[in-house]
This record gives sequence, C-alpha cells and structure tokens, in this order.
Amino acid sequence: MIRSYFTDRLIHIERVDKATKETEKGETCMSAWHSKRTSEVLGELETSRDRGLTAQEAERRIGRCGKNELEGSKKEGLLKRFLGQMKDPMILVLLAAAVLSLWASDFQDWLDAVIILVIVVVNACISIAQENNAEKALEALRKMSAPLAKVIRDGALCRVETADLVPGDLIVLEAGDLVPADARILECSSLKADESAMTGESVPVTKAALEGLAEDTPLGDRRNMVISSTVITNGRARAVVTATGMDTEVGHIAGLIMGEKDVETPLQRKMAEISKVLSFACLCVCAVMFGIGLLQHKEMLDMFMTAVALAVAAIPEGLPAIVTIVLALGVSRMVRRNAIVKKLPAVETLGCASVICSDKTGTLTQNRMTVVDLWTAKKSDRALALTIGALCNDTTLTYQKGAGVTTGDPTETALVEAALKEGLDKNQMEQESPRRFELPFDSERKLMSTVHPRAGGGFRVCVKGAPDVLLRRCRRLSGGEALTGGRGRDIRQVNENMAERALRVLGVAYKDLEMLPKELSSETLEQNLTFVGLVGMIDPPRQEVKEAVAQCYAAGIRPVMITGDHKLTAVAIARELEIFRDGDLAITGEDLDFMPQELLEQEVEKYAVYARVSPEHKMRIVKAWQKRGRVVAMTGDGVNDAPALKAADIGCAMGITGTDVAKGASDMILTDDNFATIVSAVEQGRGIFANIKKAIHYLLSCNIGEILTIFLATVFDFHQMPLIPVQLLWLNLVTDSLPALALGVEPVEDGVMGQKPRDAHESLFAHGFAWRLCWQGIMVGLLTLTAYFLGEYVLSDPGMASATANTMAFATLTMCQLFHAFDVRSEHASLFHIGVFSNKAMNKAFLVGMVMQLAVLCVPPLQVIFSTVPMDAAEWAVVLGLAVTPVVVCEFIKAVKRMRGKEDFS
Repeated sequence: MIRSYFTDRLIHIERVDKATKETEKGETCMSAWHSKRTSEVLGELETSRDRGLTAQEAERRIGRCGKNELEGSKKEGLLKRFLGQMKDPMILVLLAAAVLSLWASDFQDWLDAVIILVIVVVNACISIAQENNAEKALEALRKMSAPLAKVIRDGALCRVETADLVPGDLIVLEAGDLVPADARILECSSLKADESAMTGESVPVTKAALEGLAEDTPLGDRRNMVISSTVITNGRARAVVTATGMDTEVGHIAGLIMGEKDVETPLQRKMAEISKVLSFACLCVCAVMFGIGLLQHKEMLDMFMTAVALAVAAIPEGLPAIVTIVLALGVSRMVRRNAIVKKLPAVETLGCASVICSDKTGTLTQNRMTVVDLWTAKKSDRALALTIGALCNDTTLTYQKGAGVTTGDPTETALVEAALKEGLDKNQMEQESPRRFELPFDSERKLMSTVHPRAGGGFRVCVKGAPDVLLRRCRRLSGGEALTGGRGRDIRQVNENMAERALRVLGVAYKDLEMLPKELSSETLEQNLTFVGLVGMIDPPRQEVKEAVAQCYAAGIRPVMITGDHKLTAVAIARELEIFRDGDLAITGEDLDFMPQELLEQEVEKYAVYARVSPEHKMRIVKAWQKRGRVVAMTGDGVNDAPALKAADIGCAMGITGTDVAKGASDMILTDDNFATIVSAVEQGRGIFANIKKAIHYLLSCNIGEILTIFLATVFDFHQMPLIPVQLLWLNLVTDSLPALALGVEPVEDGVMGQKPRDAHESLFAHGFAWRLCWQGIMVGLLTLTAYFLGEYVLSDPGMASATANTMAFATLTMCQLFHAFDVRSEHASLFHIGVFSNKAMNKAFLVGMVMQLAVLCVPPLQVIFSTVPMDAAEWAVVLGLAVTPVVVCEFIKAVKRMRGKEDFS
C-alpha cells in the first residue's frame, strides 16, 4: 500500500537525488557496481581481468582518488575545547558574578571571585576529560583496515599496504582475510563473508561471481560484492576494487558520523533553563534594590554596590560543580553495574528515555547459531544425523581447560556443538573415519559432501544442504523406507514449519559405496541418497532479555528491534521476547525507501520491528522517534549501528562483541553485553536526575531564604544587616557544598521504575516545583528574621542587642539549612519512612556542618573573625527551635499530600 501510493511520486525524486549524489561524490562511490555486467565493471575501471593495473597506473590513481583511508574531522585544540565550555549560560553568569564581586569590593575582597573561578575551571576540566566525540569513532574505523592486501599488479601477485589500494586493483581474498576495500567478485570458490558488523546478518553470507543484480538490491543481498572491513570466513576469491577510502560503504558510515552533531541532553537543557531564570532574577533584584535605594534618597553608588552584592549572593555558584560531581558519582555507581558512561550528562539522559531501539544480532540474541530442533525420518537415527552433520563439516574443534571450543562457520559450529553435547566428538570420529574426499559447498548445488571409509569396509558419503535440493537427490529414508511423494510432502511440511519459526534448516543424508567411482563428482556422489533428517538452528535470544523487555514496558519504555536480518527471523525473535505484540507491525528497509520521512514520523509508533535496514534507515527511525518528542536510547554493536548510536539521545554499545566503531560513537558501553543492564541503567538514571533535582531544590530554596533576609532588611531600612559579608561567605561554605553532595548519593526511591518517563522538554519547575522552592525559601527567610527580631527586641541586653540579633540570625539560618537538607531527601515520603539516618553521607555532612558552625559560634578567636557573641540557654533554645521548624512543617505538608493523594500538592 505504501509502495503503490508513493512509487510514482518518488521515482523521479530518487533519480534526481541519485544523479546529484553521483556528481557530488564521484563515479567510483555511487556507481551501482553490483548491477553491472563483469565486462562493464572492468571496462569502466579500465583494468585487466588477468594482469590488473600497472604499478605506474596505480600510482597515478592514488594521486587522483587519494589514499584508501578514512578522513578524520579536524581535531579542536585544548584551548578551543576549554573555551567552548564557557558558552554555557550558567558559566557566563558565574563569570560575570566574579567580575562584579571584585568590582563591588573595589578589588579588595577577592575570595568570592576565586571560589567562583576555581569552580568554573574544575567543571570545565571534568567535562573535557569525560567527553568523547566522533573523532574516536573515526579512529576506530581506520584501525579496521588490514595493513597489507594481496594484489595482482603487472600480472604478478604482491603485497601492498591497504592504504595504497586504488579502484581497478585486482585483490586476492582467502579465509581469515579482512576485506580491504569494496570490490566486485570476479571468481570465487566456496566464498563466505561475515558481514554482521555492516548489515546485521547473523550468519556468514555466501558469495558468488554473479552477473548484474537489480540496482535496488539491498546491501546485505549483494552477493557479487565484498564490503570493506568485513571478514572472509570461508573459501577464496579474486575481486576488482570498486571503491576505496571515503567512497566505500564504511566510508559512507564515517561520513554520517562526521555529519551528525552532538545531541543536547535534557539535563543540559534544564541547566540552561535554570541559568536563564537565575540571570533574569539577578537583574530584577539589582533593579528593585537600586530603585528602592533611590526612593530612600540613599547614595546612588552605595545602593548600586549593595544591589550587585545581593545579585552575586543570589547565584548558587556551587551548582554546576554539584551537578557535575553528582553525575560523576553516578558514573562510578554505574561502573559497578557493568555500564561505563563516557559523557556525564548521559547518565541523567537515561532517566527520561522512553524508547530503546535495539539491534538484534549480538544484542538481543547470543550471536551464536544453536541447534534447537532435530527431526529424523527414523527416531533412532538422531545420532546418525548429528554424526553426518559433524563429519560433513569444516569446523575446527579444540579443547581449552576441558571445554570444547569451535572455530569456523557459525552454522557448521552449531552442528559440531550439538553433536558434542550428545557425546559425539568430531575429532574422534575423524580419527576413526578420516575424510578422503570432499565436494565443497557452492551456491548453485547448495550442497556439501565428504567421503569417509567405513569400519566394515567400503565408503560413506555424508551430505548436508538445502532440504528441497537434497530431497530431490534422495530415493529412500533411513531405515529402508522408500521416499514416496507423500513422505516427501511430509518432510517438506516439517521444513516449512521450522522455517516459519525462523529456523535455518539443513537436511542431512548419506550414501554407502562398496568402492569409489573413478570420477568423483556431484553426479556420482550426490545421487540416490538416503535421507536422514532435518536440523533446525537459530541465533537464540539471550535468556535475560525477555524479563528486561517486560521491565521496559512496566517503566513506560517502548522497546523496538532494528536489524539488518530478514523480516521473518526478526519477527520470530521479537515475538518470543514480546517486543512484537498484538497489533504491532514489522517493516523492511525496502519499504522504508518508499516511505517519506514525514509519513514515518506519523506512523513510527506502529512498528515494533524494522528488518533488512541500512545505517541510513536506522538514523531515520531514531530521528522519527525524536520528532515525536521521545528520548531515544539506541543499543548496538556493529559498524552499521554507529551512525544511529551517534544520532540517538544516548547510544549504548556492547562492550564484549561491540566493534570499536560502535563504542567510539556511543555515550555508554555495556561491559557485559547484557540488554538487561540498560534497564538497570535507566533506573539509576532516573534516581540520579531525582538526586540532582533534590540538590537544586536544596540550594535554590536556601538561597531564596538568604535573599529574602537581606532584601527585607534593605526594604525596611534596618540599621544593621542581619548578616555581614563574611558570614554570608561562611554560610555558603557550610551549607552549599556537603549537604548538596549528600543529596546526590541518596538511594533510588522505591517504585521509580513503575513511573512513566518524564517529558524531556518539560520545565524543571513544573508540577509545583517552583512553588515549593518559593514557600520553603520564604519559610527559611522568615525564620531567620524571627530570630533577628527576638534577639534585637526580646531576649538580649540593650547594649548587646545588635550583636546578639546578628548572631542568632546567623546561627538560625545556617542550622535551618542543615536541617532542611533532610526534608529534601524525598518529595513525598516521610523522613521517618525512608529512615532518618539511612543516608550515611547526609549524616556526615550534617555533623561536619554543625561542628563547623558551632566552632564559629563558640570558639573565641573565631567569634572575633565572624563577629559573633556568646548566646545564653534561652537564645540557644530559640535558635534550635526555629532551626528544626522546617522539618516539622515539611513533614506535615507531606502527610497532608499523602492523605489527599495529590502528588502536586504544595
């Protein structure tokens, strides 16, 4: 339906776009080499099928086409990267505050400015140390190129550096080789290539020297081409290089990574929002204070300096450092949970992830073919079927620490491992019945045969291959029964049932001979066979993934499978993991080509599985979800996943099976390759954001209390300020650091994974948060002024009234903030429910702050420095009573909120 609707409209657009790209990128890049006849390929590349290029021609082409290397983005210098950190609005406000602080004190009081500058520099250094950009991904891509390649030049085989390959070179490939460039196959024998890193195909792809394929053939189905940076797993070939460097498929991916900008994280957006609010508030404070001073006929310069000082006090200069440290602590906690975070803000981004786009091969599955079904014509022939599968096999079996280790084609290793599990050792069987002859697998016959001597004399031909092809060559079933049309239909039905379960099915058969024929060929060895059975295998899902998927749905997170594998296989795996549910749809990359991005953005929520997709498709899917306002996490391990990992809000690469390219483009690496780890990471991300919000809540509410105290004292023209500058500095030191950091390590609250992801674009001050800041800040300020008035007019001696009032206000404000830190530990739960002393870091922060404050209140030398005086029992009682009042009030508010069931009650 999609195709028929859009085909006519898009064909012209696609042709124009393709022509434009060919002009821009050059013929060698965009020519559809897989669709041309061999003679056309050789003609266009001006090379010889037998002799290749001459050395002189190769040298000339390097000058024209460039080295077979990937381009790297220009690396920014350390100074430029450091200055780039200064663009943040909060940093700019802090730098302005430092300058104003120096100016307001006539460059005498430099402590404030130094503290601010140290915080800014430390914050920038931490950010630079943690961040990784596309340069690492490109460096990893370069490392994937083989250092030497076997090339035919001037008719002779030689080895040259991979970087010196040019289009038109003839290369020779053998099992184990890393393909050095994109190339068209000219001739091959039993050639297979592992393209999983590029296409997501879970098993090696059989290659052949085919003539032109359809021009729109997907990358994974171009059987007459080999792709740069893939691995030859079997056979040999001669191929002509069609593209090098940035013109290769890997180069195209590198270009996608280079062109993709870093995604701004939700936390960065929230911090920018706070910076704007604080900047606006500071300007308002300055304007109001200055206006009040003019109305009171005070000295203009004095009022301006007072307004500037108050504006500086209004800025929580420790906030960027607190947020950075809380994120760093979260990173350390994540490492213990098998997740390495490379960018600090990525920790918090996980907390609002609402979609996880996951690659299938190696991420949701084990990336290891396994026999899961075995059907035999005669029930007692199970061992015979496994024996044939193990003998007609090129897998190498070795033992390490007593355990069998297989090396070879994944399909063949699955057969050897299945036999080994039932006590059939391939090495022992080959010793007893060694291979005397073989007919290698090829794509035309779709069969492989080996010949072995029998213990009683004669020979046995072991055959495995495509069931339909094998059945046509069989005359009987094991056990002697003739293979009639009805029995053939039964076997084909079993094959279809396995295929519907997305199993890769192989048939096994044999033929006994008294003596070998003179001519050993398919006609003499692979006819009149005895059919034994069918073997079904699959790359099975990871056992822990199904539970992780269920947790995703419970947490309001949508898991989506994006894979280069076939649609049938992908849907079967997704259905088993319950990613694909009733009402969900699956779509292929071929259909996506006919779907405009606007339509994909509208329909993206309908699709749970995307199959046979390219790197560009993955990026389109990620961006379609982002267009819907979703925060997207992308997991993957292959080169083909790298662009989407970069484009996603948070890219999660697999640490064990993941390629260096995927790791370089990602924000987080799962060291155990466990999909379930990302669910744990999401839980931690939600907890970390909640803790950052608690720290912001604490710092801003306390600062509001400080501002209100000074503001009201100025408005009502107190003859003495409740707090002097040195006390304000001390107050910030005691209350703005350790308690806020302690809130950053608050344990994740229960039920956090039962909530829906928060809206990444939602204001930090939504859901009554701004109002809570205000009323709690007003409460702290009024309690401080109450202490001041009681000290000034009620409790103290007339001669000591001002000094006592100042001391009581100073003591009350400091202790009030220390106690208030306990209130902020949970927005809803009672302090007594979560445990008053359950956060050990908070207990220590409180004790340290209290000891420091008591020292300046009680130790005579410090009393002189901080202008405090001794207080009597009554004054101490008032101070302590006022200091614990926030705990009582906040607990009462929380209790009312719980009873009324209103989460946003304030």
